[in-house]
Amino acid sequence: MAGTYSISALIHSRDIIIDHAQYPLILALLFMGAFTKSAQFPFHFWLPGAMKAPTPVSAYLHSATMVKAGIYLLARFDPILGNTAAWSYPLMIVGGFTMLYAAYHSLLRVDLKSILAYSTISALGILTFLIGLGTRDAVIAASVFILVHALYKASLFLITGIIEHQTHTRDITKLSGLRKVLLPVAIAGFLAALSSAGVPLSFGFIGKDLIYEATLHAKSSWVFALTSLAVLTNIGLVAAGFMAGVKPFTGALPQSHQKTHLPYISMWLPPLILSVLGVLFGLMPNLIGELFSRQAANAIFGTDTKLNLKIWHGLNTVLLLSLATLAAGTVLYLFNKPSKEKATIISRFKWISPEFIFERIASALFIFSEWYTGKFHNGYLRSYHLQIILFAEALLAYKLWLSGPVDINFYGLAMLSVYEVAIVAILIGALIIMLTTRTRLTAVVSMSVIGYCICLMFVFYSAPDLAMTQFTIDTLTTVLFVLVLYKLPPFLNLGTKRERYRDMAVALVSA
Repeated sequence: MAGTYSISALIHSRDIIIDHAQYPLILALLFMGAFTKSAQFPFHFWLPGAMKAPTPVSAYLHSATMVKAGIYLLARFDPILGNTAAWSYPLMIVGGFTMLYAAYHSLLRVDLKSILAYSTISALGILTFLIGLGTRDAVIAASVFILVHALYKASLFLITGIIEHQTHTRDITKLSGLRKVLLPVAIAGFLAALSSAGVPLSFGFIGKDLIYEATLHAKSSWVFALTSLAVLTNIGLVAAGFMAGVKPFTGALPQSHQKTHLPYISMWLPPLILSVLGVLFGLMPNLIGELFSRQAANAIFGTDTKLNLKIWHGLNTVLLLSLATLAAGTVLYLFNKPSKEKATIISRFKWISPEFIFERIASALFIFSEWYTGKFHNGYLRSYHLQIILFAEALLAYKLWLSGPVDINFYGLAMLSVYEVAIVAILIGALIIMLTTRTRLTAVVSMSVIGYCICLMFVFYSAPDLAMTQFTIDTLTTVLFVLVLYKLPPFLNLGTKRERYRDMAVALVSA
């Protein structure tokens, strides 16, 4: 449409693209790619399954890079395709449902990686939701929250890896009191959980305030609903962050973990650095915003964006919402008792889950592919010949249909001579003998007679070069057939009468 692949150049062709008839198709395909990449509902279920990777890999791919690629795609195309109802509403609806759905599911898990996986899906839903809002405040909130989430979530993933490495379990119902043997790891977990919860003076507090500011200043009559959705989601994320970063380190140390010891410094120092940065960035938000988030906001919004990030903006609605979220999330964490029984309750509804539906679709595809392979790739040469001829006939019929009705001028045809009629009669007779004989030698001789009849036709119509070529080929073919004739098995009747009639019909159509 725009004559370029450059995203920066596409921005100048925004009006052409939005007004084009294929604009809805562009959005549908772009959303499909972004939603599957960034684990939006109903394509979210792959992300918890991908948590089988080592935790450093999970920290890198799932907190910072791979799953953010879909968000990056949406953000880069927002100046080109955004600010329309067809763009905003799908992002807000899908992102909003994903963030609340995943936050709720994270509270029902007992595996640390599963908790982090669903809270990651929720965070990705928040980013999609903010891009759908499309306002200046929403763009700033998304730009800052990308860095907020990367810091605390990567730290929690690495902490989970340390816990599993030292205790050989990720089940939070079996983990407690680890602060007594893994103190630096516990400090990193506490700080990461505080940033995840949005405790004041943490970078997460800045990110959460910006999210609420974006929903409160949304250009919509649904401000209350949008803000309520953000509050409910963040309450769940507060509790999930405490479950992953606080729960394993508080309480009494079980007897089974008495011999657990602190690993090498190279294991616990990286998550500690990340969690400390989550606090330091919260103490100097404007500096960090200018260094990192402002450029992202400028690229998304298309103009220079002043962030003006501060720790204190006065006593206002945003601050009250943040404090209420923190309090409600803490209460939810204290009263929520994750157990395997809750996970069992969820499994009862598996039959309506997107994962189950996609598995059924995949199973149907496998069944179809097995049928298709057995039908069209059965190893029989005659089957392949039949398929090739049928496909060629279909192409020819399609071409004839496009070209219109076939008109033959019978008045322009030359008169038939006696020798032409005689040659055709001999050819047809040899063809009938070849198809009906029960001996191979007779079939070979009849086939050579057909070839020589064609040679004579070439001679009659002044094509001696083709006649000599045909004569040479037919002679060599006949000699080769006779040489191998006695090495071949007897005639085998492998086809039914119905198949022979089918082959005859295909041959007639081809002729």
